[in-house]
Amino acid sequence: MKTAFLGKTLSGPFTIPSGIVTCSAPIIQAFFDTVPEVGVLTTKSIGPEPRAGYREPVLSQYAPGCFVNAVGLTNPGAKQAAEMMAQLRIPEDRFLLISIFGGSIEEFVEVAKIMAPHGDGLELNLSCPHAKGYGMAMGQDPALVKEIISAVKAVVSIPVVAKLTPNVANIAEIATAAVAGGADGLCAINTLGPGSYSSHGEVVLSNGLGGMSGKGILPIALKCIGEMAAAVDVPLIACGGISSADNVRSFQQAGASIIGVGSALVGMTTRQIAHYFTTLAKDLVDDSDHAEQLVQYDVDMSFKPVTLVSNQQVSEDIAILTFDRKVNVQAGEFIFLWIPGLGEKPFSALTDDPFSLVVINLGEFTNSLMSLQPGTEAYVRGPHGIAINPPDDAKIIVVAGGTGLAAVYQIARDFPGQDKAEVFVGARSADRLYFLDECAAISTLHVATDDGSRGYHGLVTTMLRERLSALSAQEREQLYFYNCGPEPMVHAAIAVQREFCHPRQIHSAIDYQTKCGVGICGACNAPDGRRLCVDGPFLDTCS
Repeated sequence: MKTAFLGKTLSGPFTIPSGIVTCSAPIIQAFFDTVPEVGVLTTKSIGPEPRAGYREPVLSQYAPGCFVNAVGLTNPGAKQAAEMMAQLRIPEDRFLLISIFGGSIEEFVEVAKIMAPHGDGLELNLSCPHAKGYGMAMGQDPALVKEIISAVKAVVSIPVVAKLTPNVANIAEIATAAVAGGADGLCAINTLGPGSYSSHGEVVLSNGLGGMSGKGILPIALKCIGEMAAAVDVPLIACGGISSADNVRSFQQAGASIIGVGSALVGMTTRQIAHYFTTLAKDLVDDSDHAEQLVQYDVDMSFKPVTLVSNQQVSEDIAILTFDRKVNVQAGEFIFLWIPGLGEKPFSALTDDPFSLVVINLGEFTNSLMSLQPGTEAYVRGPHGIAINPPDDAKIIVVAGGTGLAAVYQIARDFPGQDKAEVFVGARSADRLYFLDECAAISTLHVATDDGSRGYHGLVTTMLRERLSALSAQEREQLYFYNCGPEPMVHAAIAVQREFCHPRQIHSAIDYQTKCGVGICGACNAPDGRRLCVDGPFLDTCS
């Protein structure tokens, strides 16, 4: 579906709004390479300096297809972002729209200068509703909007698009001011609000307030696009609750050139997103409406209460927390643990009945968990991710380091195949080992410590190589590997396994930072652009 947009002929009429899914260079490249219907790739908003954003939870679902979020303009800063964008291979029929923000005119100009050489256009974020001093705080003033755009236009030679907020009395007035300042196009709407959402009597978002998105804001987005189209004559990018071909037609009739789909992608794997956009494009050609059926309105982000029964200290920085009930989690899936006021983090379930997890002290949240007292009430959501599904005749070998054992114990327990699974566990020293008796009861257990204080003296991957060397070629063909632990250990395990087996037999989970759990924030991207929370957590090696 060829689409003309700001000097380019594009392969498709769609984009994904800033801050959703395509939030890193690897994910953007993956979409360039595999999803031609998305003709405009919009980056996450980039500011002058690195910004950590808000603590999790950053996203919550208050009704099917309706969300409230406060990520907090998380970004690596303009200089590092420019280095990442410079590595992209941008096809001739795609448009890289780099979203930028600043707290002043000078900051917008500074970021624009740094980022402009690496994109086809700049989107100015004048609409974020939950980051104090940014976005909406500037975008509600027509004179300031005009001044910001004019200043940016004076220092760049690529098109400039202003992303506008619906939280104004007259969006046509803001649109007119933006075009008067030199905007080549406009994007609307950003999220509404800010709003708040509670669960079990507790405010969910760590920031308290967040922007509202999804199906609930579609009527307002459609109204805003119509008003803007009547007031200005520049290309319009529409976003806000769009999920179906019928929605797309409505926004096109209202005056939109490019259609943004965001919240409708919640829960979809990368392959499912590609199929969704292919179906949506076909719907427009065939005058059908099938894509809506692919939207996952049944994604469960609700919280269920659990009570801590015991906190077993393994070492100074490792603990096993056991709760009072079962959680429905299959091998390979993960859950989020939420403690109101403190935050939430994803964990593999060491055991599902009763629910237990392993904590390693890596930051504020996990440090607090180390001293959590029995009787404390917490909440879980999930499961998330994809449960593993090895062949019935597979021989399972799991390799774990650190807290990675929690991710693979249930695999070894639930998939014995024709014989017991084999569990390889590595640690720096014996005092950091845990759950070994339970592993020995359900598997053939191999233990390695770097200092030789228990089991094999050396690296777990060296012990693994010796074991694989002793197997016949026929025996190796039956193996299925699941690796989890620190990134260097996982890569070392993969390297050993590839010496003896085909990449399709190897599956690994590395703890890339996971925030939303439903594929929207893009924080957990792997180097090849897959998102751990929806495409994994166990990713195959040959994709």
